[in-house]
Amino acid sequence: MVPHPDPIVRPRVDLSLSRRTFLASAAAALPLTLLGDAAKSSTPDSETLAAQLHGSLDDAQRRVICRDFDDPLRQKVDNNWMITGRSVRDVLRPDQQDLVRQIFRSLHHPEHADAMMRQMVEDSEGKGFEAGTSVALFGRPGTGAFELVLTGRHCTRRCDGDSVKGAAFGGPIFYGHQSGPHDEEPSDHPGNVFWYQARRVNELFQALDGRQRSTALVDGRSRPERGAETVRLTGRREGLAGLSASEMSPDQRQLMREVMKDLLKPFRRVDAEESMRLVESQGLENLSVAYFKQQDLGGDGVWDVWQIEGPQMLWYFRGDPHVHCWVHIRDAKASKA
Repeated sequence: MVPHPDPIVRPRVDLSLSRRTFLASAAAALPLTLLGDAAKSSTPDSETLAAQLHGSLDDAQRRVICRDFDDPLRQKVDNNWMITGRSVRDVLRPDQQDLVRQIFRSLHHPEHADAMMRQMVEDSEGKGFEAGTSVALFGRPGTGAFELVLTGRHCTRRCDGDSVKGAAFGGPIFYGHQSGPHDEEPSDHPGNVFWYQARRVNELFQALDGRQRSTALVDGRSRPERGAETVRLTGRREGLAGLSASEMSPDQRQLMREVMKDLLKPFRRVDAEESMRLVESQGLENLSVAYFKQQDLGGDGVWDVWQIEGPQMLWYFRGDPHVHCWVHIRDAKASKA
């Protein structure tokens, strides 16, 4: 098996005051040590913590980390990159580095945060979380146009406080995991924190009848991975690869819905719920599921590479030889307006 390289990409160096935006703005105005009893009694959300980080930066740090909200870099996504070209450890003080760690954890469901942190540390190739990650801040807290993007190996994550309307996660994301120094074993990918997702999507395959399975299995290799182009949305409702959910029974479509919910389990509740609303906006009957039979590791019929696609969404999972996953979900109804 020839491993897939993960080349590091180093780029050149109606507004509303929602509850989350208000919290972020207020938090930015306070010193980190004066947040009071409210901060002690509950875990701040990522936007609040990102606003704290923004407010703590000195001028030299701002020149590295801060960008205009409409900077094209904000919508970039890739599998292995440092968004500012410099690591968190290189740019931020230890207390600020701890804020970044808290931001990353709070972007995930509490039951999955430890596993997500383990993935980041294992994929840092021995450097550790702070040396293996980079952050950029776009716009300003409290304006309705503010987003933090955190990147590293197998990571593009965002928190935007709903600044980007009709876009799950505030834009396309990437996650992945290589759970050891070598290619992962077929079928079970031991230690991989995301392999459960492939098992769930394979359960959907097992629920299909013979004709449906034949349609869902796609000849040829899956899409190439080329940054944002990987998750370019087509707007199409017909001609998508694989089996259309319109050809599934109601029970099968319900299983597909439950599988999608399970794919979202690692992420914080607000992002998971928004993502499912936007998935449903596609019209579940307009989704298609495809399994790529030429990329079946071990030839065991457990499909390692698959995608679920709709008019304005793509969930592309490549488990060959380790997990890469690209996600882009937008409001299909808004896209028609």
